[in-house]
Amino acid sequence: MGSETEYGIHAPLTPTANATVLSARVIEAYARLNSSRLAGEAGARRATAGWDYSDEEPLHDARGWTMPRNRAHYSQLTDVEPVLDATAVALAHGRAELDYSDVESAEQPLMNMVLGNGARFYVDHAHPEYSSPEVTGPRDAVIWDAAGDLVALESVRALQEADGTGPVNLYKNNTDNKAVSYGSHENYLMPREVPFSSIAEGLIPFFVSRQVLCGSGRLGLGQDGRGVGYQISQRADFFEAEVGLETTIRRPIINTRDEPHATADKYRRLHVIIGDANLSQYANYLKFGTASLVLGLIEAGRVPKLQVFEPVAALQDVSHDTSLQHRVRLIDGRRLTAVELQWLYFEAAKSFAEETGAGHPSQGDGETHALLTAWEETLGWLESGDERAAQRVEWLAKLRLLEGYRDRGGLAWNDAKLGLIDLQWSDIRPEKGLYHRLAQHGRMEKLVDDAEIAAAVTAPPEGTRAFFRGMCLSRFPREVTGASWDSVIFRLPRQSRSTRIPTREPLRGTRELTGALFDAHQDAEDFLRALQQQ
Repeated sequence: MGSETEYGIHAPLTPTANATVLSARVIEAYARLNSSRLAGEAGARRATAGWDYSDEEPLHDARGWTMPRNRAHYSQLTDVEPVLDATAVALAHGRAELDYSDVESAEQPLMNMVLGNGARFYVDHAHPEYSSPEVTGPRDAVIWDAAGDLVALESVRALQEADGTGPVNLYKNNTDNKAVSYGSHENYLMPREVPFSSIAEGLIPFFVSRQVLCGSGRLGLGQDGRGVGYQISQRADFFEAEVGLETTIRRPIINTRDEPHATADKYRRLHVIIGDANLSQYANYLKFGTASLVLGLIEAGRVPKLQVFEPVAALQDVSHDTSLQHRVRLIDGRRLTAVELQWLYFEAAKSFAEETGAGHPSQGDGETHALLTAWEETLGWLESGDERAAQRVEWLAKLRLLEGYRDRGGLAWNDAKLGLIDLQWSDIRPEKGLYHRLAQHGRMEKLVDDAEIAAAVTAPPEGTRAFFRGMCLSRFPREVTGASWDSVIFRLPRQSRSTRIPTREPLRGTRELTGALFDAHQDAEDFLRALQQQ
């Protein structure tokens, strides 16, 4: 599993700045910072690997067809390198007044890079985006997702120090409250043999209700945020379909993009676009962990048989009711709250884990028991109104904060001051972000410590192919010219052609399988020779 986070971006001293140009400057700043660490200042740009697009297939649909490129929205064409025009190139290099005689020779700003922790950091249209390395459990998903926040923070600090043009601020949220939404996606590896129809049927009621655990909260109702009030999810109002291929228009609850980034006849990658971006560690943990357990139920044919009447409307109705009393109408006539729907999934997951032994406290798989415990506790606290829920559930913690400001200042829900507080919640700067301030005062429960997250900024997870990718980038920064989820490309000084190492099996390339190779070979040519002889 892994995450993708698009950060909201704003330059307060230049509010009309082009967001794509700003994002390119953020990536460029981190590339120089990262490369100087690896290769010294003289080799900064040479030590930055780009993205290998050769295996990208964003228009394949899990329902059995491929969308023609001429019918696809431009945002779906993620298989080509983004390019800025000449004017934007100059602006990205900080030239306020353009000398067009020099623009053509200006170097294209870096829009894409692969990091030593196995992640990808790049420009996704108008946002900096961090895609975490692949991990095998929800706790690690929390760690390497939070490491992305530190990467983003280092980037904007390095940018401000380098050019002195004023701050560029990043926000881990999902909307500008002006009818624009940007994503926080999850990815899960699944067996290809599981019918996609079974995945959709099992997940729709789960996703309609999961937001009560992992919504990040939003001031305003409707896509443009003009409706007065507060809601559970930042993303819910932007969904318009049950199933579909798009991710930025006509957003579906179940995304059908069939781009496995792995051995295609063996695996599928479930691309989940409906989650909110979470700063709360427990909200993120429950988001990844509960989804993983429900996918296990679907694979085993044990998922609860539930069908929601008009799921898109139900998704939004649940989001708009912070009392948690709204009852979702099911096709069979029942009406259940979102919490009650989650209890059905929890009970099925707990029963299945007991049967398989995965959930045993001491003899299980090491994660399922803890996840089930957290799921049960949090649902119970939400149901009973226990204030401990606000230390884990992000939308509830933000709601309590906003209610405090409202009570003290007599503010209406549409007061601009509350809008600023809502935005400030998601500021990634620990000295500015309100989530971080609560966490520093012990009012948000933590799952992992700061040292683990800091280490994950540069160290890859050890149990997947991300270890191989990240170690190649860290150990051989000059020789690795490109990488992707399923490849690493070397270009050796004495070779006329590049060497592409495929990494299509996600559970190969682990520390157990390749660590000794890295330990034994400090030279890239020797390393490749030994690797190819295995």
